[in-house]
Amino acid sequence: MRLPPLNVLLSAFVLLGTASACIVEAPGGASPEERRAATVTQVPPLAIRSGANLGGKVEVVGASVQPGRIPTGDQARVTVFLKVLQPLEEDYLVFVHVEDADGRMERLNVDHKPAGGLYPTTQWKVGETVKDEFVIALPQGATPRAVNVWMGLWEPRNDSRLPITNPQAVRNDGKGRLLLAQVPVGG
Repeated sequence: MRLPPLNVLLSAFVLLGTASACIVEAPGGASPEERRAATVTQVPPLAIRSGANLGGKVEVVGASVQPGRIPTGDQARVTVFLKVLQPLEEDYLVFVHVEDADGRMERLNVDHKPAGGLYPTTQWKVGETVKDEFVIALPQGATPRAVNVWMGLWEPRNDSRLPITNPQAVRNDGKGRLLLAQVPVGG
């Protein structure tokens, strides 16, 4: 059985007096509270300074890793600060690759929406500094000496990364991956 379109059904309900319809457009974008939670007015002192320029649109100001060493079998919280230089036309994900500094462990992907998914990159305002947090959790039994934390901004529909436009100034792999930090493990 094929039903009539929704607008025909709503019109019938209104004419018959059995229902009233009010179409309200869904709100778009981050609320002011979400924007405040996702941005900072002042970057705190950072253990890791970067200055990487991603596509002329975003500067990776720096990051902190808490604790500064990942205890064996435990995890660490990484906080990255991203300064918006130009509007972004695409909704990028933050890609994070965690690799054993000695190449003995499979790579971990910690890709995610920035700012906990509260604040898509197309809504970022020029001049803002966005705070992005994620957790590095090593698998059970993994005992690397240290892990390299690579990151960047990735647009999954086109499978494209924002390029690092100042590669001579920051550690990178030449493929749009910034070496954010090398974090010791153990202890």
